Amino acid sequence: MQLKKELEKRILVIDGAMGTMIQRHKLTEADYRGTRFANWHCDVKGNNDLLCITQPEIIKGIHKQYLAAGADIIETNTFSSTTIAMADYDMQSLAFELNVAAARCAKEAVAEFLAENPNSSHKFVAGAIGPLNKTLSLSPDVNNPGFRAVTFDEVAAAYYEQIDGLVQGGVDILLIETIFDTLNAKGAIYAAKKYFRDKKLPELPIMISGTITDASGRTLSGQTLEAFYTSVMHANPISIGLNCALGAAEMRSHIEELSQIAACYTSAYPNAGLPNAMGEYDEQPHETAHFIEEWAKEGFVNIVGGCCGTTPDHIKHIADEVSNIAPRQLPIIETALI
Repeated sequence: MQLKKELEKRILVIDGAMGTMIQRHKLTEADYRGTRFANWHCDVKGNNDLLCITQPEIIKGIHKQYLAAGADIIETNTFSSTTIAMADYDMQSLAFELNVAAARCAKEAVAEFLAENPNSSHKFVAGAIGPLNKTLSLSPDVNNPGFRAVTFDEVAAAYYEQIDGLVQGGVDILLIETIFDTLNAKGAIYAAKKYFRDKKLPELPIMISGTITDASGRTLSGQTLEAFYTSVMHANPISIGLNCALGAAEMRSHIEELSQIAACYTSAYPNAGLPNAMGEYDEQPHETAHFIEEWAKEGFVNIVGGCCGTTPDHIKHIADEVSNIAPRQLPIIETALI
């Protein structure tokens, strides 16, 4: 209810990229391993989620930088914290622990920030639920289009365990994000609904954020934006939005379309432009903020922030630009039987 109250009053700001900030620390293999995993049998560098256990102060520090920049919602460092994704490092058994640890890092960051800034507005922790490294809608074998590397039940079970860890860690919101395959997202939605039903707990608000992968305006699994929205609206999310893949300039038309069809609040957190030849992002904070300010003035958005390549500087500029702009009003969507 607190989240909804805040959304009715103003445009909320979600944080920026976690990976971009972790890269600034130039961590070594030994840093990722810490003491506990010093003798782990395979390389773990690049497993950013593991840092919630081995380097929690770094993760907490990043959260606090985003809070200081003006973020109202910070995401847990759990983009890959499922048994399916952790199989890359043979760390499936850590999935639950990673989610609990990440949620606690974020909650501690919020508590410390609010203690230092008692007049600050309400802050929320969103449990980040990523898209997985396996897809239910597409075959990884070009010679066998009917093959799937994972089943729906396996996806749902992996998400169920992740949600259990996030909830026990104390998150305020579940954020199913960077969706390129809506069937994977349906697995996460199913797992969330089943979890709260099984545990007899009140449901947490669910935010859903898809990814348009190219100029065709479709997800990787081939859905148009409207089809994607229609496919997930049964989850009754508090917000629906887009993130990743595109910079703000390329995302604008899709955000405008979504603002017209969504009966719930809308979110948008684009990349800092498109990557250059070296895979880096060159769009400056004031440039990203200028695009998002326009969206806000046009009444397209309720929640804004940044994805790949964005930093606390980007978030500060965005927060400053939208601070005095009224949030998008929820439209009255007429339903019809055809």
